[in-house]
Amino acid sequence: MTLLIRNFTKNRIGVKRLEKAVEAVIAEEKIKGEVEVSLVFTGEKRIRNLNKTYRGVDRITDVLSFEGENDDDFISPDGGVSYLGEIFICYPRAQRQSREKKHSLDKEIDILLVHGLFHLLGYDHIKDEDFEVMHMREEKVLKKLYK
Repeated sequence: MTLLIRNFTKNRIGVKRLEKAVEAVIAEEKIKGEVEVSLVFTGEKRIRNLNKTYRGVDRITDVLSFEGENDDDFISPDGGVSYLGEIFICYPRAQRQSREKKHSLDKEIDILLVHGLFHLLGYDHIKDEDFEVMHMREEKVLKKLYK
């Protein structure tokens, strides 16, 4: 597993902890082979622009996910690396949410990363029943990370 991180904030990011979260999702979903994920930490202006451009929603959000090679027409070479996609986390929003929920910023970032990863793997939460499935999978991974 390769986690590529781009940090557009001035804040320190704990890489090992994030890699552990990605590995936990990969293990839980029984994903075989090498995978690569891009993770971008950004501010409110950039994430609002991305949300408006790609989702048509003109507001700040905490996390956005853009799928990589999940297209059925994409041919991945045997033994090659599968690019799952790119996740953007709004660092100021994560800070605010961690204070509101009264847990650490690291835990909030883990929650957002796990959520974004499940989106990259095809999970969604538009319908109530889909929300339940996705939320259950996320909680299972987070419990293992925070046991």
